[in-house]
Amino acid sequence: MQSQWNVILPHILLAGGGLIIFCAGAFFPRRPEGTLFALAVAAAAAAGLEGLIWPAGGVFSGMVDGGPQARFFTLLFCAITVITLLFSRYYASLRGFSGDVYYGVILFAALGMILVAGALHWVTLFLGLEMLSICLYILIVIDKDAPLSGEAGVKYFIMGAVASAILLFGIALVYGVTGDMDIRSGLAPGFTGGGPVPSGAGRATDPTTLFLGMGFILVGVGFKLSLAPFHLWTPDVYQGAPAPVAGFLSTGSKIALFAFLLRLGMTAGDGFWAVWVPVLWGMAALTMVAGNVAGLVQTHVKRLLAYSSVAHMGYLLMALLALPSAGPVPVMFYAAVYAVMDLGAFGAVSLLSLRTGGGDRDDLEDYAGLGKTNPFAGALLGLSILGLAGLPPTGGFIGKFALFQAAIRADFVVLAVIGIVTAILSIYFYLKILVALFMRPAPE
Repeated sequence: MQSQWNVILPHILLAGGGLIIFCAGAFFPRRPEGTLFALAVAAAAAAGLEGLIWPAGGVFSGMVDGGPQARFFTLLFCAITVITLLFSRYYASLRGFSGDVYYGVILFAALGMILVAGALHWVTLFLGLEMLSICLYILIVIDKDAPLSGEAGVKYFIMGAVASAILLFGIALVYGVTGDMDIRSGLAPGFTGGGPVPSGAGRATDPTTLFLGMGFILVGVGFKLSLAPFHLWTPDVYQGAPAPVAGFLSTGSKIALFAFLLRLGMTAGDGFWAVWVPVLWGMAALTMVAGNVAGLVQTHVKRLLAYSSVAHMGYLLMALLALPSAGPVPVMFYAAVYAVMDLGAFGAVSLLSLRTGGGDRDDLEDYAGLGKTNPFAGALLGLSILGLAGLPPTGGFIGKFALFQAAIRADFVVLAVIGIVTAILSIYFYLKILVALFMRPAPE
């Protein structure tokens, strides 16, 4: 029993930290913001350290995984949360939304990410996803003075609600034909190929309905991940959200759902891949092309980073297709590298936007000469952009090399070529930011 509770100790620390912050804000309204910030950082750091101290392994009542893969993502999400809080410290204070709501909601969003990444049960997955989504709805509109905040929140709420409904309908279909809410024992027998197979509930599983249910689940996940053609909400939401929140959304929520897809691919078996490889192949190719081509014409930095995020989801989906032959390591490694690069980019935008008031620096012209007048933030943004572009010797280059190598070894040569060509195209719009930072004079 002790080992079972160790599995969910990070969840308890995050939930407890969030509740303490909410109670402190309610009963001690004049408490300094620095205390709430310190509590949030301490809770996220303690949850991450727990993942390092306690040995991986165990399952909590068949609902949550505590294995090495789940621990890896737990540590990654806690690191993302701490970095987001650090970038938000003065940004949120200057804009007037720092306090118990902001810091507490971020902790509960991190809890939702961990639940999604470690879910072994459809109920755990849906509860974690809804907890994450509701927290993101709040965080996107938390800056009431930002001109585009309300529009971004409405768009993300509508799209998120539709995606959640589609995903829930898919879960209902899968449960209806398998009779089992456990993701492992329910899916594995159903994807053996051929005709109906026995399910955990003792009745035959209809493969057609099972594949239909999985189709709805993948569509719902595709909306959340901004996979083409479900990505059109992404640039508007990123542009309207506060810069630290946009970075949190772009990294944590996306990686959490990829962790779920990773578990799904490792669980479902060969029958799943035999049916879904063509669909996922097409979505990966379309996502890489759509993200990188749309980024070429962008003149707003946050929209450019939004399309960059779309393209990187395509790269990760390409690596996911190579899962049966290459294993989960390329996806996990690139997820960590992408989180560092994207958080650095949005964090630099936060630092460069501290004194703007009423919104972030967004137009490329607003960044002219900032690499010289703000050397630290400019260097951080420049280094992050080089990593997102995949230029050596950054971690982005190593990660992309691992992804393309895995795809080629899995015989997805054409898909790898599409990824390489689109990655080369993307260098153009990444360089636009570097040119503005370091090669244009600052305005008088």
